[in-house]
Amino acid sequence: AFALSVVFEGAEDKTELPVLQKSEESRTISKVSKELKEIVFVIQSQSNYFHSKRAENLKRDILKQAADLGKELPTVLLIHQMDRHEGAWTILPLMKDFSVTYGRNSSWIFFCEEDTTIKVIKLLEILGRFDRSKEWFLGKALYDEESTIIHHYAFAENPTVFKFPDFAAGWALSIPLVNKLAKKLKSEPLKSDFTIDLKHEIALYIWQKGEGPHLTPVPEFCTDDVNSYKVDYCATTFSNFLPLCGEPVKKEDVFVAVKTCRKFHGDRIPVVKQTWEREAALIEYYSDYADISIPTVDLGIPNTDRGHCGKTFAILERFLNRTSPRISWLVIVDDDTLISIFRLRKLLSCYDPNEPVFLGERYGYGLGTGGYSYITGGGGMVFSRIAVEKLLASKCRCYSMDAPDDMVLGMCFSGLGIPVTHSPLFHQARPMDYPKDYLAHQIPVSFHKHWNIDPVKVYFTWLAPSTEESHNGKKVGYNREDL
Repeated sequence: AFALSVVFEGAEDKTELPVLQKSEESRTISKVSKELKEIVFVIQSQSNYFHSKRAENLKRDILKQAADLGKELPTVLLIHQMDRHEGAWTILPLMKDFSVTYGRNSSWIFFCEEDTTIKVIKLLEILGRFDRSKEWFLGKALYDEESTIIHHYAFAENPTVFKFPDFAAGWALSIPLVNKLAKKLKSEPLKSDFTIDLKHEIALYIWQKGEGPHLTPVPEFCTDDVNSYKVDYCATTFSNFLPLCGEPVKKEDVFVAVKTCRKFHGDRIPVVKQTWEREAALIEYYSDYADISIPTVDLGIPNTDRGHCGKTFAILERFLNRTSPRISWLVIVDDDTLISIFRLRKLLSCYDPNEPVFLGERYGYGLGTGGYSYITGGGGMVFSRIAVEKLLASKCRCYSMDAPDDMVLGMCFSGLGIPVTHSPLFHQARPMDYPKDYLAHQIPVSFHKHWNIDPVKVYFTWLAPSTEESHNGKKVGYNREDL
């Protein structure tokens, strides 16, 4: 890297460059160019216009940096354009294609998110430290501090021992490892029905209960902001705290539906009222019992112990038929969801309400063998009105009243050709269920569940519009480290 910096700094005045240095420069750039062509960049993109535009911008930036270094440009792929696979976003189903297409002439597959910033010359330097003929799994290491439901309580005795990559920092697989994974997938198809936390599940699959490589931490793969003092040290940086694409969506354009039932009126609804209800201009509570003190709306659908498909579809019908057509957005949350409507309104400024948008935290079901993606309900499901219209105009409905509503919705939208739109700012679980380093580069929109936490404290620590919030006439402020 030092040699290259000297070459480029001296290149401004060609008359002062000795012949030897000129030839050294051309050899260095030729070498860099060759190495660069052997990297396949894969951007974990989405088809929604806002996201695809950001991914295209990153692709252009990578290719521009490459062009400045030499003629041999790398391959840059956008995952949402690899539409032969419904589950392309889960990455493992793509390994066979990667192996066939790039297995002989490439050295690395480098994955990144649409908001990852890459310094190509620095990345080349980092990858050059590793023997490309060996199996390597590189990334910024995350780990669980305690066993968590989203990882099926894996490594319960000591969850810190297992490392998995923070996708935001970028991560890399050497081609020998890609070829090995492709071979394994050919003989043993993916068995897991659910995709919940992709980064953890990919690391588990690669590790193969100790038969495959562990993640090798790379300190230069960073999630620090581009303005960080560490930026010169990093090959990658990341900035996607909370996108804002214009004025926040008006309060009156967002209708919030809270799913509840009589047995939770006394303990869960007061939490909503103490925390985020004040942020919502339009909010209704839907229950199996009309309680005027809240008030709740009895939809005439009995409560079920499992899924709530019947209730959710009744909410969708009511939204379409009983609210003003000028209301662009519907948000459906559980009564134990903690959400920042203030931040959601900022986020929604990036999406076109005239397009069918189904937004939240994306999970997958059966994606190795067809299947579909869905927005997991606990973190909050956001619909544009046009998405609700298209859904209800179709014949797709609950196969039973207690079917899982979020999964049925995913199946319906998949059948309509409307992709779910993923945002990592929605969370199906509690803050302590995620690595601290992962949450450090987020301004979260939601969390879910009241298990073994003080939900009011969690809200004012993680989701309130400011770190100090007036609560019952008192100023309160909490330290995230306490949670």
